[in-house]
Amino acid sequence: MNEITVTELAEKLKSDEKFILLDVREAWELETAKIEDSRLEVTPMSRLANEGPSALPESVQKKENPVYVLCHHGNRSKQVTMWLAQQGYENVFNVSGGIDAFANQVDSSIGVY
Repeated sequence: MNEITVTELAEKLKSDEKFILLDVREAWELETAKIEDSRLEVTPMSRLANEGPSALPESVQKKENPVYVLCHHGNRSKQVTMWLAQQGYENVFNVSGGIDAFANQVDSSIGVY
């Protein structure tokens, strides 16, 4: 499975690179800690579990750009990354350590929970 670190994600966020940051956390989690970026798409893992691939945002369904999957600590995003690979996505990456690692290693203003 492909993974990137939070420091690698931080560099990508500073760039003009085309990608999708897919946050699979629940709405209440996003209220506490969230990366603000125009490339951010949110689809909670619970919705993916219920609705399958149709729950994915259109930008993800197109499979045109790399997808970086993010959650709290990296466990749910790892599952979603593996699931997306099974769905035929070749350019999908788990964000190792999740938003918690991002807040602790990159941007403390993000907040932790």
